Amino acid sequence: RVTLPLTVDEYQVAQLYSVAEASKNETGGGEGIEVLKNEPFTDHPLLGGKYSSGQYTYKIYHLASKVPAFIRLLAPKGSLEIHEEAWNAYPYCKTVITNPKFMKDNFKVIIDSLHLADGGDSDNVHQLPPEKLKQREVVHIDIANDPVTPADYKDDEDPIKFKSEKTGRGPLVGADWKKKVDPVMTCYKLVTCEFKWFGLQSRIENFIQKSERRLFTNFHRQVFCWMDRWHGLTMEDIRAIEDKVKEELDKQRQEGEVRGTRADSD
Repeated sequence: RVTLPLTVDEYQVAQLYSVAEASKNETGGGEGIEVLKNEPFTDHPLLGGKYSSGQYTYKIYHLASKVPAFIRLLAPKGSLEIHEEAWNAYPYCKTVITNPKFMKDNFKVIIDSLHLADGGDSDNVHQLPPEKLKQREVVHIDIANDPVTPADYKDDEDPIKFKSEKTGRGPLVGADWKKKVDPVMTCYKLVTCEFKWFGLQSRIENFIQKSERRLFTNFHRQVFCWMDRWHGLTMEDIRAIEDKVKEELDKQRQEGEVRGTRADSD
């Protein structure tokens, strides 16, 4: 659960803008993100049929340096491609991550996201049955106070220091800032992962959950601290930015150096 001082409508623009920007920071030197499809979809029922139309994206992440070293040793060349399909029927979104070339049906990460105008205290928004609820671990991410690794820290992406000129929001100070901000909303993200590989399963599943937490923390720090860059943009503006970024990514991937987040070495 990631709580933010935004409205649910603002987050729709903020998230898409930040995904496009962050993609550029992770692409170069033969690695990074390739956007294959970005188009509207209908008739794809989600969350028990409550949502069924929105925007579909299909991306390939060319990853080599972004996975743990022990996986790089085991995986054949070219197999470290992660495929991501997403059905964004905002305020609900379903993302499915697979590795069809190498792990096939033995690897899958599903991220269900629901965005609600609350402080992070709604329970079971993903309507899990009792047996799944027993397995679920609730993790509250605090973008201001949770630790980030020195490699991920950027002074201008620190919510404790940022004040928005456009909205006057921030800085997010103190342990209870979530109770003081208005507006407030929470991203409820359900991360389900399967990694079937004898002897490595729990280690990799733990690594995936840890990686997702790191990703969600850093990404939402950026969402907040980039507020003055995205605030006031429309969905038309976002689609234009996405088209431009797709071209830039195709070019960047072919040249330059590997960029962005690397896996922690073991």
